Amino acid sequence: MATRGRRPYELVVFGASGFTGQFVAEEVARVAAGDELRGSLRWAVAGRSRDKLQGVLDWAAERLGKPELKSEAGIILCDVSDPSSLADMAKQTAVVLNCVGPYRFFGEPVVKACVENGTSCIDISGEPQYLEGMYLKYNDTAAEKGVYVIGSSGFDSIPADMGVLYTRDNLKGTLTAVESFLTVKSGPEGYSIHDGTWKSAIHGLADQDNLRKLRKQIGHKPLPIVGAKLKRRGLVFYSKEFKEYSIPFMGSDVSVVKRTQRYLHTDLQETPVQYAAYATVGGIASVIKLMFAGFLFFLLVKFSFGRNLLTKYPELFSRGHFSKKGPTQKQIDGSSFTMTFFGEGYSQGQDPPQGKPNVKICTQVKGPDAGYVATSVAMVQAGVALLKDASSLPKKGGVYTPGAAFSKTKLIDRLNKHGIEFSVISKPEV
Repeated sequence: MATRGRRPYELVVFGASGFTGQFVAEEVARVAAGDELRGSLRWAVAGRSRDKLQGVLDWAAERLGKPELKSEAGIILCDVSDPSSLADMAKQTAVVLNCVGPYRFFGEPVVKACVENGTSCIDISGEPQYLEGMYLKYNDTAAEKGVYVIGSSGFDSIPADMGVLYTRDNLKGTLTAVESFLTVKSGPEGYSIHDGTWKSAIHGLADQDNLRKLRKQIGHKPLPIVGAKLKRRGLVFYSKEFKEYSIPFMGSDVSVVKRTQRYLHTDLQETPVQYAAYATVGGIASVIKLMFAGFLFFLLVKFSFGRNLLTKYPELFSRGHFSKKGPTQKQIDGSSFTMTFFGEGYSQGQDPPQGKPNVKICTQVKGPDAGYVATSVAMVQAGVALLKDASSLPKKGGVYTPGAAFSKTKLIDRLNKHGIEFSVISKPEV
């Protein structure tokens, strides 16, 4: 990463007193004390209220049993609605971890301040319109300034994006297609996601037309299909592998993986991988409940009064899956995720890949609670990779997906050491 003279901090967590931000700040504190950094990391928390930020540091200090933390981390006061305060924050650090969402409303001012002041920026947005909009607007300037703007670096979409690359790297031959299946488990206490994510989903679905326009503006040609074409599955289907029903995964994974594959193909001449993402939902009763809730959601999201209702009563309309309070610590502790990847391709020496794929592979990415624990680990390790693996990043700055930025770094090893585990399940010949 371009050196900017010595700035007071290497990492700043912006929005550290928000629901997700507090977990990210705690994770930075944990990592700062760990083997690789051994107390050498200069970092700070940033946001509007000094008391709340101090409260987060006190909370993390208590949870980690590190009373010295209260004085170790800096505090920067800034507000997303005040551009000069954002510029001030950006000038003080090499990397900003931006936790202030929904990003479609609050993300751009942070990206702008970072790019203008030669600071790299990582966020955990799962909103394709925001992610691709930032690419269109800031990619060239970020390249000129030698900084890296990397979105979708939480559970959306590091497990999927890096999981596809991990699958590719472990197949003996050329990987041409992958399907992933997400299974989320919650403990006896159940689970509820903080309503910030719910709001992002409401606005994202309401604004599909603008996403199409934006993609037209970017104007990428379709990626070439190498090998057998990946068949799309239905809206609901029974998955033999998991013996339960599955649906297409609604998150940003597919759009992020596609952008990574485009970069790897155009810039590094690598074979593009086709990708589809699904989530397992359980038995037929779950499917019926989900279809009913989904139908209602899609109906309401089209009208402003409907969006207001959805925003006002997240628990009612999501059947308790989302709430204004977010999950309890017990719910977080009891939750975990597994993402299973089924890849196919062509054995070494079969070039160009034609006919039926003749090699298969199954890999897995497993981790703790997806929403807050895995998201914090992924985001913080992306930040550490930016700082420590600088020589393995793309040669020029720009607006990148995690896979594009980190494909040559040690990010997967770092994630493995911090509880997001990548493994090969099987490599059967077809």
